[in-house]
Amino acid sequence: MSGLLDTSIIVRYLTGQPPELFAQAKDLIEREEGLQLTDAALAEAAYVLTRVYRLPRDVVVDHLMALLQRRNMEPFRLDKGAVLQALLLCRPSGRVSFADALIWAAARSSQDKIVYTQDERFPSDGIEIRRGRS
Repeated sequence: MSGLLDTSIIVRYLTGQPPELFAQAKDLIEREEGLQLTDAALAEAAYVLTRVYRLPRDVVVDHLMALLQRRNMEPFRLDKGAVLQALLLCRPSGRVSFADALIWAAARSSQDKIVYTQDERFPSDGIEIRRGRS
């Protein structure tokens, strides 16, 4: 069996709260093969963990990276290395948002490697940034 993980499973697994839902999430994540994480679920989990649970960014990045590095876990339609690099971009500060970092990972995983943005702080390593017309 394989499938996509919803944000609720990710958050329960990483926070251990509430205990009964944590137990279910832990059983699934530690037992099931072929689990996938979407960029949306990762960004939403990062938001919930930093805003609702008030965990420091570096702790959230470390937890998400550890989850993604499990042998049974893969990013959905993205290169795992690019997603791990993207999470590292978020670690030092709030300069790069989790969502922007995951868009960057999607660009790194794509053939064209182009992002259109008006954000001057958007990460550009290994991709082409276009600020106007193509």
